[in-house]
Amino acid sequence: MWLTWRAATQRALYGEGGFYLRERPSGHFRTSVVASPAFAEAVLALLREVDAELGAPAGIDLVDVGAGEGVLVRHVLAMAGRGLRARLRVTAVDLSPRPDDLPEEIGWSARIPSGVRGMVIANEWLDNVPLDVAEQTADGPRLVLVDTETGEERLGGEPPAADLEWLKRWWPLSCVGTRAEIGRTRDAAWAAVLARLDQGRAVAVDYAHPVDNRPRCGTLTGYRDGAVVSPIPDGTCDITAHVALDACAEAGRRAGAISTALSTQRAALRELGVTGARPSLDLARTDPPGYLRALARASEEAELIDPAGLGGFGWLCQRR
Repeated sequence: MWLTWRAATQRALYGEGGFYLRERPSGHFRTSVVASPAFAEAVLALLREVDAELGAPAGIDLVDVGAGEGVLVRHVLAMAGRGLRARLRVTAVDLSPRPDDLPEEIGWSARIPSGVRGMVIANEWLDNVPLDVAEQTADGPRLVLVDTETGEERLGGEPPAADLEWLKRWWPLSCVGTRAEIGRTRDAAWAAVLARLDQGRAVAVDYAHPVDNRPRCGTLTGYRDGAVVSPIPDGTCDITAHVALDACAEAGRRAGAISTALSTQRAALRELGVTGARPSLDLARTDPPGYLRALARASEEAELIDPAGLGGFGWLCQRR
């Protein structure tokens, strides 16, 4: 069956029997959440900042969009401390079934709740929002169609006018054969997050690229069982593409964000106390087991802020 990449990905990931309705992410790729509890500690530190900004209200929301198995919110809830935990309203948002062992305190929903007062975090969610792919021809951009069974591609018609406008602003195609992943669907998804946030912060963490350095051939990738595979939209693998977070930021501003910070995970986590600093050798002499624990922790933190790896992810933080 020949479909646009957006339609094919929607069907493969979220259609009947789709990849994300039957698979858990941890079985197929590694994220910051599973790399180290330091990531959850940083999210908790950010949540505490939001809580202070809101004046420590009687109830504060933490919403995790694209929660997977709910690992992040489990960790944050466990580390929150009695006072904050008693005031936390935690919602994990995912289309997959609720995990059987998820603590009762964590709500599970297929939709982002409205009226959020607190923090929304979307870690590696936007990269799985389906989008269309366009290729530049001598006659202008054309949509790329894909065979859902084989991954073979061919060119289709011209993108809709709104997508052409998006390409002109956010991903100009200057040479025949170059490609763009049309991020208008991601912009709309992120704007919907901001629309549901009454007060607080929304944070998106993802593979990203800026408008002045878009990849010439796009970034569509497949993952299965921890390995990179061809992105064939047949429902047997994850299909992902990097995110134009700068375009999402503009969509968030139009949706009501009053401040915007766009940086890297390395910069954001270092501000939240994740440094990767190795422990002093003095500790090895006075407390060898403690030294080994601290060394292991430093290694985990270093992975989170490695600029050539997870530290190179984009961090978009917007406030309402």
